[in-house]
Amino acid sequence: MAQSSPVQTARGPVEAAGLGRVLMHEHVFVLTADVQSNYPSEWGDEDERVADAVRRLRELPSAGISTIVDVTVIGQGRNIARIKRIAEQVPELNIVVATGIYTFDAVPMFFWQRARETMTEFFVRDITEGVTDTGIKAGMLKCAVDEKGLTEGVERVLRAVARAHVATGGTPITIHTHAAGKHGPAIVAVLKAEGVDLSRVVLGHSGDAVRDPDYLAAMADTGLTLGMDRFGIDHFATFTERSDLVVEMCRRGYAHRMVLAHDTCCYIDWFGPGRLDDLKDWHYLHVSQDVLPYLREHDVAGADIDAMLVANPARILAG
Repeated sequence: MAQSSPVQTARGPVEAAGLGRVLMHEHVFVLTADVQSNYPSEWGDEDERVADAVRRLRELPSAGISTIVDVTVIGQGRNIARIKRIAEQVPELNIVVATGIYTFDAVPMFFWQRARETMTEFFVRDITEGVTDTGIKAGMLKCAVDEKGLTEGVERVLRAVARAHVATGGTPITIHTHAAGKHGPAIVAVLKAEGVDLSRVVLGHSGDAVRDPDYLAAMADTGLTLGMDRFGIDHFATFTERSDLVVEMCRRGYAHRMVLAHDTCCYIDWFGPGRLDDLKDWHYLHVSQDVLPYLREHDVAGADIDAMLVANPARILAG
């Protein structure tokens, strides 16, 4: 019988059985690195930002969450040294970090004129050797296919991520998607062509497709896992719509093909002051405090909840 691989976290490898309940698509900080380095007053005091993140993350274990996957990559201000500092102060929570590139259109200029293998080599290095000198190895690959679909640049990143997955023996992949665009079939075609194990791929933001469970069922039937991972972002769909979609997919027998999360963070600089004040439930505790009770009240079995929060994440992360 094949053995699962340990899952790499910000405090070292953890066996699958030690992951507990997992939120599969979160962030700690989402930042514009060039702006932050040139206008540090926007960021403010580093120690205060870190202390705020530590305070927020310490609330998760008491809410039943043992692990989060921080899917922050290049293009979102990834800083693994900062994550290491935070993780050391929250030892009761596992933080899996990611490698990859977040772009909706063109390849970042750094990679544009370099050999196509460069991106894959960078990702593989993060997975096998660790990120910079932190000693922390990435446990997830990340890319994005948004409204524009598979542009030349987006496809190049997707293929680089797929090749890093293959080269490292199946490192899991999560893909930010634009649910309304229904780019899933095109994504699957590329992944299959590159030899990716679809059982270790999460089709992120699938929960935005609240009016199209048939599309999600077709995607899940390929072997992908559906990321129902934007709870609290009511700009795209309401709490009830998102929750009812999960209820319906469980009714159809797809609990084994879903994971849950919020896609939230402690701080994001992509929006001006006050722009997100109306998202009162966009925080790390929303799934535990509000979503799970709703699912139970609507006859989602405990085994299905365990599948979405425990068994499926362990299968994806550990193999």
